[in-house]
Amino acid sequence: MKKILFTHSYFLRFDPKQWKMKQPYPPLATLYAAAFVRNAGYRVTIFDNMFSESARQIEKALLEEKPDVLVIYDDGFNYLTKMCLTNMRDAAFEMIHLAKTKGIKVIVSSSDSTDQSEKYLNAGADYILAGEGEQTLLDVIDMLESGETKWDTIPGLIRRTEKGIEKNAKREVLKNLDSLPHPAWDLINVDDYKNIWLNHHGYFSLNVSTTRGCPFHCNWCAKPIYGNRYNVHSPEWVTEEISFLVNTYGASHLWMTYDIFGLKPGWINQFALLVQNKKIKFNFKIQSRVDLLLEDENIAALARAGCETIWVGAESGSQKVLDAMDKGTKVEQIHLATRLMKKNGIKPAFSFSSDIRVNRKRIFN
Repeated sequence: MKKILFTHSYFLRFDPKQWKMKQPYPPLATLYAAAFVRNAGYRVTIFDNMFSESARQIEKALLEEKPDVLVIYDDGFNYLTKMCLTNMRDAAFEMIHLAKTKGIKVIVSSSDSTDQSEKYLNAGADYILAGEGEQTLLDVIDMLESGETKWDTIPGLIRRTEKGIEKNAKREVLKNLDSLPHPAWDLINVDDYKNIWLNHHGYFSLNVSTTRGCPFHCNWCAKPIYGNRYNVHSPEWVTEEISFLVNTYGASHLWMTYDIFGLKPGWINQFALLVQNKKIKFNFKIQSRVDLLLEDENIAALARAGCETIWVGAESGSQKVLDAMDKGTKVEQIHLATRLMKKNGIKPAFSFSSDIRVNRKRIFN
């Protein structure tokens, strides 16, 4: 079976603001993909670039591991990696070059490589994965393992042929997220993250994914990986993952990574009940929309489960601007959700995409 080395192109040092904040989160999508491929029987390792000083640091792993395939699989759950910095793209290109000079096949999965596939192929990448990548990745590795060349049968694959750049049909997104294995936490050094959190903040936070995709149609959103379909892990799967992270690594705080936590009706209440019944002690922060928070007494349920901060995409304090963005929310909903969060002891936090001159004092108060 082929040896697969995973890595990613998010270097914390290359992002001065995040390096200063010292709040690193492991590359969750990379851990998902590695677990998925390992479950299929392949030998899998990860070179985690989070704290690397340069792309060249991977060369030692390439020489020691001697992988057949290098997979650069970026974290689509972390909004930071969706905003690709040019120096991180350059780092990806350098890792591609280092692998190709050693005769290693290179597969890349990221929002940037999907948008800029020609540049990545010109840099030497053999295959680009468009959209949700786990199954496409495994199909490519299986094809390499078998020696077959039916590349046009793999949905979601971008590659260069004699005819030019070929983009296969899109792959359907995975509907049953619980069918995925839990992320391969054992393949990275979690203590590296833990020590930074404890030294700078006095507690340890890890990341958990609950959902993929978004059914809303904000006209400025990239939706680079999972598109407009919305799928969700069951509350049982999520609480199992949380219990594992709390008990195994000592995490006392969690970041629920995706943008719209709790869209499915009744999900938040069921999640809160499971957390309480299992007596899992942790705090967490989420990202959501104000209209979702106002449904089904969601804010009160989140407070019972241990939520301490909710980031909402307020985007603007002007209804005219919100309507122009196709946001689908009302300024009044921002006010009401803010009051309910404060009433339940949850800290509201806001992101604004435009119209920063509007009067935000009313929202914060």
